Amino acid sequence: MLPIRPLRPGDCQQVIAVYHDAVISQAVGLYSPAQIAAWSQHAQHNDGVRSSLLRGHGWVSCASHDAAIIEAFAVLDPEDRLALLYCRGRSSRQGRAASLLDTLEPHARHRGVRRLRTEASQLSRPLLERRGWQVEAEETVNLGGVPFLRWRMGKDLS
Repeated sequence: MLPIRPLRPGDCQQVIAVYHDAVISQAVGLYSPAQIAAWSQHAQHNDGVRSSLLRGHGWVSCASHDAAIIEAFAVLDPEDRLALLYCRGRSSRQGRAASLLDTLEPHARHRGVRRLRTEASQLSRPLLERRGWQVEAEETVNLGGVPFLRWRMGKDLS
């Protein structure tokens, strides 16, 4: 089993590095170079991402050989919204995101959440659909002045 622990305030810089790595290493072919550049810089220059990391309930998946190295993370902010779910490219397709979802879903259920929601990228949508999430709507948003297509999704926790 991959080590998972709660996100700590001191993890912020490392988690932002995971976010950046996830985008630049996995978005090629799904997004344009302009979209990748805008998205990869979003966490480094967006106070909303940092606030979500500090305010939300988060978990990190660490390297099996060194628990100080964060390979993936997930954050609920607020309790009913999957705000962030990212994994380093070198650690993708190892079950880390699924393990993080397996951790946060019972947490949300325990806190009285009956349905989770999120805004999914082309990267996360297939995983979420495999895990029982359903598309509710398609929308376009701008990051750094660049348009992105994403999907509002939800999952019942009953």
